Amino acid sequence: MQLPQSPSALCFDKDEFMKDSFDVDHFVSECRKRVQLEDLRDDLEIYYRLLKTAMVELINKDYADFVNLSTNLVGMDKALSQLSIPLGQLKEEVLSLKTSVNDGISAVDERLAKQDDIRKKKMCVLRMIHVIRSVEKIENILNSQNRKENAELNSTLLTGQILERIATEFNQLQFHAVQSKGMPLLDKVRPRIAGITAMLQRSLEGLLLEGLQTSNVDIIRHCLRTYATIDKTKDAEALVGQVLVKPYIDEVIVEQYVQSHPNGLQVMYNKLLEFVPHHCRLLREVTGGAISSEKADMVPGYDFLVNSVWPEIARGIEERLPSLFNPGNPDIFHQKYSISMDFLRKFERQCGSQASVKRLRAHPSYHSFNNRWNLPVYFQIRFKEIAGSLESALLSHVEETANESAFCLRATNVLWNCLSACWSDHIYLPLLAHRFYKLTLQLLSRYCVYIKELSACATADGSVTESKSLPTRGKEESASLSSEDQQTGLAADAQMSALSTRQLILIVADINKIMEKLPELIEVIKVKLNKIGFKNMEIIKGALEDLSSSLSEPLSTINNKISMDLGESCLIYFKSALEVPRLYRRTNKEIPTKPSSYVESALKPLFQLQHDYGNKVKVQTRQEWLRGALSECTHKYYETVSDVLSSVKRMEESLKRLKQARKTTMSSNTPSGGMSDDNKIRLQLALDVEYFTNQIQNFGLSIHELKSFAALIELVQAAREQITTE
Repeated sequence: MQLPQSPSALCFDKDEFMKDSFDVDHFVSECRKRVQLEDLRDDLEIYYRLLKTAMVELINKDYADFVNLSTNLVGMDKALSQLSIPLGQLKEEVLSLKTSVNDGISAVDERLAKQDDIRKKKMCVLRMIHVIRSVEKIENILNSQNRKENAELNSTLLTGQILERIATEFNQLQFHAVQSKGMPLLDKVRPRIAGITAMLQRSLEGLLLEGLQTSNVDIIRHCLRTYATIDKTKDAEALVGQVLVKPYIDEVIVEQYVQSHPNGLQVMYNKLLEFVPHHCRLLREVTGGAISSEKADMVPGYDFLVNSVWPEIARGIEERLPSLFNPGNPDIFHQKYSISMDFLRKFERQCGSQASVKRLRAHPSYHSFNNRWNLPVYFQIRFKEIAGSLESALLSHVEETANESAFCLRATNVLWNCLSACWSDHIYLPLLAHRFYKLTLQLLSRYCVYIKELSACATADGSVTESKSLPTRGKEESASLSSEDQQTGLAADAQMSALSTRQLILIVADINKIMEKLPELIEVIKVKLNKIGFKNMEIIKGALEDLSSSLSEPLSTINNKISMDLGESCLIYFKSALEVPRLYRRTNKEIPTKPSSYVESALKPLFQLQHDYGNKVKVQTRQEWLRGALSECTHKYYETVSDVLSSVKRMEESLKRLKQARKTTMSSNTPSGGMSDDNKIRLQLALDVEYFTNQIQNFGLSIHELKSFAALIELVQAAREQITTE
């Protein structure tokens, strides 16, 4: 049946109602996203009326079928009752047949279970027969061999072949004995099996020792193949470790020799490395551990370097050199650790394959050897040294360094030395990379706090800020200042007054220098971390760049303070412009031809800045200071010159009025054929401003960047024009 056509304006699709997955809640929630519930209700009512109309039309169309539907069902109950009797009989027959089949299946399962039990017992008997036959066969071979030995007819090679035969049969014996576990007859045969096992092990041990002593490759190959056949490779490796490796290790590892010779540890490791090529050559050739091994004659399943040589070396070092792992002296500990790790890397290269190296690194003695190096304690000592030296330097506040240092302040110089020490070859260890990286961030963070404290002191006229020590990590990183040192630092803070301009300049120079050198530190860290397989350098770089940004935050405050201090130093002399009228009024001085000395004196702090700090501070930073200092000075200087010229003009106008009143000539103010005192004053101020302008341009500054400078120039130009007019 097809749904009636619905208007296109409805908020839903009519086909949604015909889907098997139709859900009312989901339908309503989806419609609510598009329209309000009232609109949904109206659309549903419209569609309901369409469906109702369509149903009526359908009934009218097939009215005859609807009417005949009830007549077709007449007599249906009688037909159903007639079918129920034969269906019941059929059901009883099926149940009877099912019962018979189940009885047959049970009988078959019972017979199969009996047969399976018989088969298992038969297998047990057969296994015991195999066990007894193997024991008798081995005993016959041994008796035959003993008779041949008595007749002195055997050879070494023959002994190896016989052991291989015994081992093959012994392997089958062990297999059947394991399968026959728990049978009474096996307990009677067990003493004979134990005797065979003991004899076989003694023979194999003797044969292997003979092969090693005589360097007979065939004997060693037969012996190792026999060990592998009886699944006793571990016994062979343990025997080599005890008989061949241990005596050599005990002879080479002597604590007295290592401590009494400057390069005793390195010499000892070199001798240990010589053991493999000199004493394990045949074993490696036979087992495939050497490049020259022939695959056809190899005996797989052995790794003597991992299971025989290395455990004895690790045991000998740990037992006979306990002082090797003492981290009390960090420099000696670092040297010993580096030499030991280099020895370990060279030993790994002797393994011959990556699989062997993996087995070595997974060996318990390998982990035991590495765990003996107390690296957390070593780092704790280094943390105290590095962090302590920085904290001591920060107590000196703004103490300057020697001329040969790259930094101006002792604290900054110590900071860089500490950062470099974290990644230097004589302190850094690869397994502590994460801790040295964290210490690097702590050092930079502590220096940022120090700079912010100095910035606060620079702007607070001697206000005290509490010094913070480096963050610590409990027992492992407890190198922060002691309580006594912290009290000393706070006392020093309390005595520190506002910083001088020179000190502020040195602080800025060091901040910029540190920020310039941080990329060098990032490259050093990158090289170190690449060696240990760390590739995500963006995280490292991002953290250091964040600290660099934090370090630059106080620069704005300090730069403003420097500009202000420089401006105040200059402004003191610019006030001398008020004395110019006194120098020329009624003094009959000559016409001025050069600028006043106060201008040069006012610019002297700026010249000194260029001279003293040209190599320490970037040009851009110096220009910023000069611009800030001169901007305020120019504005004050303009006000001063404007006041002087206004005063001169008022004085001049007053004298003119007096002249007109008296109708006399002011001979004292205007000498015959000369320049008036007022014009001399104007000329002197014009010369001063022009000299000031030239010097500013020599500094590389634009006069348009300075506050009120254009107005100052216009003011003196107007004064010159007035002199020319008169």
